[in-house]
Amino acid sequence: MKTHPFFEGSALVVKQPLGDFYVAAIPADVLLQTCFSHRLKAVKSPDGTYSLDGSQRLLKDPRLKEIGEFIDTVEAAFPNSIILAANFREESGELESEDSLKWTIDLKGNKDVGILRIPQAVKLAAIIDGQHRLFGFQFAKITDRLSMPLVCAIYFDLPKPYQAFLFATINSNQKSVDKSQTYELFGYNVEDEPSECWTPDKLAVFLTRKLNADKQSPLYEHIVIAAENDIVQSMAEARRVGDWMVSTATIVDGIIKLISKNAKKDAYAMHGESVSEGRNRSILETANPGDKTPLREYFRLGNDTVIYKVVKNYFTAVHGLFWISGDPGYIRKTIGVQALFDVLRQLLPVALEKKNISVEFFSNELKKAQQVNFTDDYFQASGTGRTRIRNVFEVAFGWKQLREFSESDSASYKRLLKK
Repeated sequence: MKTHPFFEGSALVVKQPLGDFYVAAIPADVLLQTCFSHRLKAVKSPDGTYSLDGSQRLLKDPRLKEIGEFIDTVEAAFPNSIILAANFREESGELESEDSLKWTIDLKGNKDVGILRIPQAVKLAAIIDGQHRLFGFQFAKITDRLSMPLVCAIYFDLPKPYQAFLFATINSNQKSVDKSQTYELFGYNVEDEPSECWTPDKLAVFLTRKLNADKQSPLYEHIVIAAENDIVQSMAEARRVGDWMVSTATIVDGIIKLISKNAKKDAYAMHGESVSEGRNRSILETANPGDKTPLREYFRLGNDTVIYKVVKNYFTAVHGLFWISGDPGYIRKTIGVQALFDVLRQLLPVALEKKNISVEFFSNELKKAQQVNFTDDYFQASGTGRTRIRNVFEVAFGWKQLREFSESDSASYKRLLKK
């Protein structure tokens, strides 16, 4: 006796460089029974590092309820597609091996349109984008709305790193998505890819994770992981116990600016060559030759050890001079760390010319501003505060003169530096 599939409908084939996907209209109730949200989690490894699994943010009930209310209105409309990765098990995230359960496309000799078949009401489609739109239907009071068809873009057997990459790419410019999570996803389990293939984003994420896992690092377990985890505390938890944390995005951004003037442009140049095999950082020698960021050549040649040593040694010096005693004030907050990366970019040409990236070198330079009280109200938690912290170092180093500033700013720097 022939069995009928749980759902069957037409699907349009769309061919793009990353791979083919299929566009289909699937009722919300079918999707609720066959799709799942694979939440981003960080899992600690025996060596102290961590790997990531999943890609999605935590679902937020208030937002789901708002969407449910919208679904109940006569204006309900969802023209944007829900992006799915079909044939993955919810529990393990592994590819489904049982053919009788797998989603299929039957093209029947037609290159443009096929028949999508979902055999059973089993959760085998991971949501790459659109989880709140879909799960908002669980909060709709008009039950007939569950039969509303939703536009879906369906990838088959798409590896999890590419699921994460798609989510990060789609959401990287949306303020609603935490930037640290976006960076984590851009570097999703980078160890699965040869290091010579890493874009600036991925290397920066890798080094940030290393700084957070290295017990000799001044940032050890002080970088917030933008995923559900049992490894490090959140910023809120840290404040409650008098500890401190800095976001993944702050460190990643700082590292990127040491190796790339335009990380997106670099990534596009590398991605234009190949999805994986054949992609190499050496492409950037001709692709973006005008980039003069201080550690650019080390990145291009794959000398990641030097890049890591620079950042680790520099912040070890920072820790010994400014962070370790008393109340460090703004110098250990986000604006302070951002300003410290600004200073590092300017110090590096001198360090590289002298072939000295030791803790001692950085300490000898930074101690010129050691007398500054960074708890002073002149430094504020804003972009202005970042500029003022950077300026006070530049005045201490002799890179800028007091006469270059307004009368009030000049007086403040003079007071802070006890000149």
